[in-house]
Amino acid sequence: MRLRILLVLACALASPAQKPGPPTRPGELAPEDEVRLPNGKLQREEILKAEYQKSLEDARELSRLADELKLSLEKNDHSVLSLATLKKTEDIERLAKRIRDRLKH
Repeated sequence: MRLRILLVLACALASPAQKPGPPTRPGELAPEDEVRLPNGKLQREEILKAEYQKSLEDARELSRLADELKLSLEKNDHSVLSLATLKKTEDIERLAKRIRDRLKH
């Protein structure tokens, strides 16, 4: 039993010690591992800015489609649903999902 304990301790001491650092979330790079672009800006920051701009554009498109859907529903009879109206609802759903997925990151 003592031999096993000594063996475990020897293995623990022989393994390279990890240096303590700031805790990172899964998928997040440590500060020294962050990639910089040729212009000196952080790649992660530029990706976040681009995703923000895409989300804004998608939100504008989502708003436009929602307005069009509202108008087409008001124009049509309560028992009639056009294929164009149905396609608008699918486009709205697709855009909303894209925005939600982008914001989750």
